[in-house]
Amino acid sequence: MRVSVDDDVCGGHGVCTVLCPEVFVLEDAGYARATVEEVPAEHEAAVREAEVRCPTRAIRVD
Repeated sequence: MRVSVDDDVCGGHGVCTVLCPEVFVLEDAGYARATVEEVPAEHEAAVREAEVRCPTRAIRVD
């Protein structure tokens, strides 16, 4: 599974970083980014939850 965060949509709420800090971080500017493109299998469920719970729907999972 691949994951990305749309910079133009991210509101910097940090929900993803709480749910899966192994994959998401907040940049200095306050917006989230994925630290990996290919999500390790053990983090897939947390990444999918972050996608669903993102207030601005900035996370894309393929």
